[in-house]
Amino acid sequence: MKIVINGAMTADGKIATKRGNSAISSNVDLRRVHQLRNSADAIMVGISTVLADDPQLTVRFGATVSRSPTRVVVDSTGRIPSSSRLLKKANELNTIVAASNRISFANIRRIESTGAKVLVAGRNKVELRKIFRILEEMGYKRILVEGGGELNWSVLKLGIVDELIITMSPRIVGGRSAVTLVEGEGYDRISEGIPLKLRDVRRNANGEMILFYEL
Repeated sequence: MKIVINGAMTADGKIATKRGNSAISSNVDLRRVHQLRNSADAIMVGISTVLADDPQLTVRFGATVSRSPTRVVVDSTGRIPSSSRLLKKANELNTIVAASNRISFANIRRIESTGAKVLVAGRNKVELRKIFRILEEMGYKRILVEGGGELNWSVLKLGIVDELIITMSPRIVGGRSAVTLVEGEGYDRISEGIPLKLRDVRRNANGEMILFYEL
């Protein structure tokens, strides 16, 4: 299995403003992202991203659609709203909610009634390593992780990410409460940080830089 994290951030590392606006990538970069989605078997996001952005996680923006990747939401307690665009299209597009044992039977029934599948792994929070193993057993070989910051941290901490792609926008938004590319508890020392190997750098005409790292 290959796991790729893709994210867009401002020059000061924010993936959304303090009020939750996350429209960072230009249309040029969005076309690249959707081509990347088209190459994935599944796209994974955290429940905070769903609640904040209500994404579709489909392939659009001019990409030639060869298939529709499965949408995977990491959601320990099954908070995903039935009105979300993900669940509204679950009968048409494969959708998986990865939950922990804290999810109620009522939420399992509610989610699965939309056509989505619920996978349960972990006692208090989703055991991501097990979820990835289950996904691999189900035939998913390439997983694209699109955040947010907490999910990015959780996946990176496991040491199972193969590639990290970061679009850096030439803007600064600041904000103590604005979410950064990687959240979580973090490390105490710089020396403990996860080392990255820069593989490629691309530049868009608008000043965006796309950094391709291997782990």
